[in-house]
Amino acid sequence: MMHDSATPIASTAPDLETPQAESPGQHLSIVIPVFNEEASLSLLRQEIGEVSRQHGYNPQIVFVDDGSTDESWNVIRKLAERDEGVQGIRFRRNFGKAAALSAGFAAANGQFVMTLDADLQDDPHEIPHFLAKMEEGLDVVSGWKKVRHDPWHKVLPSRLFNWLVSWINGVRLHDHNCGMKCYRREVLGEVHLYGELHRFVPVLAAARGFRVGELVIQHRARRFGKSKYGVKRFVKGFLDLLTVKFLTGFGQRPQHLLGAFGLICFLAGGLALTYLAASWAWIMLQGGDPQLHRRPLVVYSMGALLLGAQLLSMGFLAELMTAYAVRDLPTYSVAERTPEHASSRTTSS
Repeated sequence: MMHDSATPIASTAPDLETPQAESPGQHLSIVIPVFNEEASLSLLRQEIGEVSRQHGYNPQIVFVDDGSTDESWNVIRKLAERDEGVQGIRFRRNFGKAAALSAGFAAANGQFVMTLDADLQDDPHEIPHFLAKMEEGLDVVSGWKKVRHDPWHKVLPSRLFNWLVSWINGVRLHDHNCGMKCYRREVLGEVHLYGELHRFVPVLAAARGFRVGELVIQHRARRFGKSKYGVKRFVKGFLDLLTVKFLTGFGQRPQHLLGAFGLICFLAGGLALTYLAASWAWIMLQGGDPQLHRRPLVVYSMGALLLGAQLLSMGFLAELMTAYAVRDLPTYSVAERTPEHASSRTTSS
């Protein structure tokens, strides 16, 4: 709190300290999806603890075990037993990273929510840099692994994919796939994750008017295990990109897309049939044989007419679904949670 220089508070009561603004780290939750990362979890918690002590943070850490088949859950449970700042969630099976993040977001109670991967390639010492960036007024800060320690056959397609996402959606980020991001609570309340849309949260947030930025971060070489993502990730990513483009551009007005294509096809088919009808009438007046059944244009025009009618009908149905549909049930099933500590229950708001 700032006082005017004319006020006598500072001179008459020098022992009173001026209240300091709270650090964002006092309202921080860290969500970490886990899938077969037993070797790295304790080290990751240790690094987060070092950063927290250095900067005076008191973060809530939420590990979400996405159906691991190793000892990851036992490690998480032991961490939660001896550390009241750690919370664990275990899925019954592997539901995917988007579902794990959704569960973590639902459990997070901080005003700022960080996400990072559990494989130690994301450096927790970058957390203060993210929070400093958030204090500049951004709502989403996405990490940019400018120098990557991954094989070329992963880096090259990833860069191509990131360029494509930026070009199609207009959100200019160098690394949409980066797992290290920071969000304000308000963003997570308005962006609904399902399928594999977790990599597009900045795009979905920007579509709702939130301010999005990026931060160059250190990317470390993998120390344990191997990458969980293969070539098929890029195929899925491209299909998800089309979905996001539709959701951000026409999610609330699907008829504008489907109806536009439908009208084009319907009008093209109608004009072609009109031309054929006029041609048939002219040839008949001349006493000739039109032989319309031998003209491919008849088939094409009828196909365009039917396709246009179908697209228009689909557009109307999509509009009805958009107007009346409610949100789906969660895309995950929780089998177990670590117990909440008494102190966290009483202090949580």
